[in-house]
Amino acid sequence: MSAGKGEWRIWTVPNFVSVLRLGCVPVFCVLLLGMGNRAGAAILLGVLGATDWVDGYIARRFNQVSELGKILDPTADRLMFLAAVVAMTADGSLHAAFGATMLAREVAVSLGTVVLGAMGARRIDVTWSGKTATFGLMFALPLLLLGDSSVGGGAALRGAGWGLGLPSLALSYYAAVEYIPRARQALAGGRSDRAAASS
Repeated sequence: MSAGKGEWRIWTVPNFVSVLRLGCVPVFCVLLLGMGNRAGAAILLGVLGATDWVDGYIARRFNQVSELGKILDPTADRLMFLAAVVAMTADGSLHAAFGATMLAREVAVSLGTVVLGAMGARRIDVTWSGKTATFGLMFALPLLLLGDSSVGGGAALRGAGWGLGLPSLALSYYAAVEYIPRARQALAGGRSDRAAASS
């Protein structure tokens, strides 16, 4: 198989992990909203956040990076994140203002991605700051959720959640601003590709 075709391979371990994470999103929602099991939902969310690092490590360590994975992994991140924020806000375990601030950033980035795609821009890879911010928030949310559960140590867990969540949220907004010049380059690159294809 050529390198070009290999980049689009589907059946890789990281891609399987990403699909598994997507499949667990409704399970998380049922645990939290359907069963009121905050502790179980928090543990599942923490595991899903950890597997985000695992699939990235496997992809790099065992040369299983693929173009599909570059799309599937951030898609799984975003859907998990959105589901967690919306469900926790509805459940009352996440402060509404904090949740709204996170959602506003995600909506802005998602709309920007759709607009850029419609304009023919090249795909923009996830930045280190964006990935780190998402990773931090995906661990802050389970801590906040556990802090409002019956496991005990609520004050300490909530303190840890806020201590991780606030700087991660600030970093996520920095990452959004960081994407602006990258978006311009991606748009210019897409125009160049179309011009070259038509010549």
